[in-house]
Amino acid sequence: MKISFIIPLYNCLPLTQAMLASLQATLPAGLAHEIIFVDDGSTDGTRAWLATLPAPVRVVLNERNLGYAGANNRGASVATGDLLVLLNNDLILTPRWLDPMLAAHRRCRGLVGNVQRDARTGAVDHTGMWITLQGKPAHDRVLPPWWLRLLRPVRPTVAATGACLLVPRDLWGQLGGFDEAFRNGGEDVDLCFRARAAGHPTVIALRSIIRHHVSSSPGRKLNDEANSRRLALKWRDEFARLAARRWSWHHLEREWTGPNPAGDHAAAIQLLAYGLYLRRTPPPSALAGMRDALDHEFARWEKILPS
Repeated sequence: MKISFIIPLYNCLPLTQAMLASLQATLPAGLAHEIIFVDDGSTDGTRAWLATLPAPVRVVLNERNLGYAGANNRGASVATGDLLVLLNNDLILTPRWLDPMLAAHRRCRGLVGNVQRDARTGAVDHTGMWITLQGKPAHDRVLPPWWLRLLRPVRPTVAATGACLLVPRDLWGQLGGFDEAFRNGGEDVDLCFRARAAGHPTVIALRSIIRHHVSSSPGRKLNDEANSRRLALKWRDEFARLAARRWSWHHLEREWTGPNPAGDHAAAIQLLAYGLYLRRTPPPSALAGMRDALDHEFARWEKILPS
């Protein structure tokens, strides 16, 4: 099995150099691999540095800035590995980070993410994702204790960040790669949801822990609202369903724990049963509540974003 590591670049040369050093220092001996850098228009000396790198490093130079999705898609189009491992250039790879991801891939045959700590603070930044009460993806930052990670080293999640993501190349081709309508955000969540719709899960390899200089790329947050709207447009019903259990608990706490609890007792019993996993399908009131929350977000986007 051969692995293609795909790394899009846009400036930040010192971070790229440190990331490559950590990648090469942590790869298992004898691993069949290639490292594909896709430069997306850097102007800080990155291209001159790339010209000095020997095989197995390969270099793709974009004539114009394609953004994160486009740069990864171009790298994947020339990859020859059986597995694609997408990596940001601001990572610090740590010893034995890759093997748990490969083991998770053998178990699930889907997309595999990992645990990421903030390189500056050491705080856990990513152990998967969840959907908020506003219908937006957010990083899960809860890391199970070590003994639980020993018992259950792989955990399902709704999505994982593309900063470090393993994708079988045939699945990448089946899904068509990243949707380039997203601009530097949301394309990784969308890919995970399209994989999910096709029957392929996304999981987190909890024993794989790396460090990440979070959001260090220039302009990383400029399109967050537009990307969130595009995600909600594509996955509105799925977002409502996935957040329904969280909405159920929120509603019960708000309506039934005050000094004067009131409301529909039958509906409350349904919400409680769903919250306790005694009911498989979301109650209509929970889905309606999440749809109302999403309607509120779309109304807000209507005011702040161009049509």
